[in-house]
Parts: sequence; C-alpha cells; structure tokens
Amino acid sequence: MMHGMENGGAGGGFVVVPVLGWRKAGEEKEEDPNGDYVKLKDDDVEEGYGRVADIGEAVGSASSSSSSSSSSSSSRCSRCWYSIWWWAKLILLVGFLSVLAAVFFKWIGPFFMDKEIIPAINWETKTFSRPVLALLVFGSVALFPTLLLPSSPSMWVAGMTFGYGYGFLLIIGAVIIGVSLPYFIGSLFHHKIQGLLERYPKRASLIRLAGEGNCFKQFRAVALIRISPFPYIIYNYCAVATDVKYVPYLLGSLVGMVPETFLTLYTGILIKTLADASHDRHALSAPQIILNLVGFCATVATTVVVTIYAKRRLKELQKEEELLLQ
Repeated sequence: MMHGMENGGAGGGFVVVPVLGWRKAGEEKEEDPNGDYVKLKDDDVEEGYGRVADIGEAVGSASSSSSSSSSSSSSRCSRCWYSIWWWAKLILLVGFLSVLAAVFFKWIGPFFMDKEIIPAINWETKTFSRPVLALLVFGSVALFPTLLLPSSPSMWVAGMTFGYGYGFLLIIGAVIIGVSLPYFIGSLFHHKIQGLLERYPKRASLIRLAGEGNCFKQFRAVALIRISPFPYIIYNYCAVATDVKYVPYLLGSLVGMVPETFLTLYTGILIKTLADASHDRHALSAPQIILNLVGFCATVATTVVVTIYAKRRLKELQKEEELLLQ
C-alpha cells in the first residue's frame, strides 16, 4: 500500500513513491538507494490523480442516484399509506355517524319528541296565533344577537310554522336588524374593540380583511366570513373595528346568512314532520324517510362544502394581503 508522496527537486520534476510490488512487463524502475522506491514523472502523477478523481466521481454519482431512488420510493410508499389511512378514517367516521343516526332515530328521537318537542309545539299552537308567532320570531331573530343570545331556535320555529317561503322572508327581514344594531352600537366603542382585537392578532387578521379594498372586496370578505364558522354574534360587534362600510357589511351578511338560514329552516321542517308522525302514532313511509334523509344529508353536505370553500378563499385572501404588505 502506498505510504507517502513527496515532491522532488525543483529541476528534477520527479515524485518518489513506494513500489506497490507490481509493474507492467518491460517497465523499468529506478530504485532509491535508501529503499525500494520508484521515481515517476509529473505527467504520470497527474494521470494517476485524474483516474482517482474519475473513480471518486463515479462512486459519488452512483451513491447519490441510489439514495435519490430510495428516497423517492419511500416517499411514494408514505403517500400510499397516507391515502389508505385517510380513506380508512373516512369510512370509520361515516360508519360511526350512521350508527349514531340510527340510534337517534330509533330511540333518542322518539323519546324527546314525546317528552319535550310535541308538548312545546302543542303549547305554542294553542297559545299563539300565526301573526303573533311571526312577531315573536321576527323580534327574537332581530334582538337576540344584540343581547349575545342564539337565535337558531327561533329559526326552527319559523321553519315548523311557516315553511321555506314565508320563513325565509321573515328571517332575512329580521337579520337586517339583527346585524345592524350591533354594528351601530359597536361604533360607540370603536377604540375599545380595536384594543381587544390587537390582543389576538392572528384571529383579528382574518376579520380585518373585511375592511380592506373597495366595496366589492369588502362585500366578498364579509360574505365569506359569514359563511365560515366564525362566531356570528362576535363578528356583529367586531366588524365595525375593521372600518368596513355599512352597505358592504349589510349585503355581505345577508348573502352569507343564506346557507345557515336554509339549514335551520329545513331542521325545523324535519322536526315538525317527525313530531306529526310521532303524535299520530304512525311511522313514516319508506319514501318519506328516504326523502327526509336525502334532503337533510344534501343540506348538510352543501353547507359543509360552502363553508370549506369560504375558509379556503379567506386563507387565500389573507395570503394575498400579506404579500401586498411585504
């Protein structure tokens, strides 16, 4: 094995290396008197260095190609396992929800129908007339958000009593007041609300989108915020701190409330249908059950899809605003 290598004199141009114990036939060697060494010219040394470098590059390229191929195969395997696990979780979730729905419709639903919902409906129909119920629903939907109270039960009553047409008009008319009162009340505490938003910059950055750009951009941002799972009551008061104008705020709120309004109306209609069937002591027919289930699933699925789309669009708008600020 080669032990060392040293340069010769300045005029010699030779390098002294140990003899490796072999040489080509007919090749002469010049031994050093102090040991078994051979003198090579500089050209031979450079050629040897070049061969070693070529071998090193070949080994390095082979190792890099093998590592890249192994990493790509491992990434493909991980993606495959991830997709399989995602579908497995989805199937388990759907099965679990189906079992819960069956248990609810078989035992829990009829129990609540007989003990709570049917007595409440009977009391409501005997105590109040339809015009009075319309006033109560309108007033609760208009005033409850200002008092930080949920108005969904009133929307259920609108669905049970008035159906889709009159119920929708009744709720939308009340929503105009329900989103306007907190807006004007919040304007009196504009600086305090801004101080609260500064404590939570990440969450505040989402609702601040509504106050940026022209009227159309403000309308679009408000509509997406209303569709998204952002709390309805909280945004009523926080919107004014984002400097959004009233008209885009109102129109965006009305458009964004449409999916939730239809979902609550359908829930009320479904409750009324199940209550009537339970009160009359007759089971729903197979077509009625299928239509109710399909309608309910379609309504929920549409709401979920629209909500997911709204969340994605809000994130995209947020990233665009961050890029513009940079």
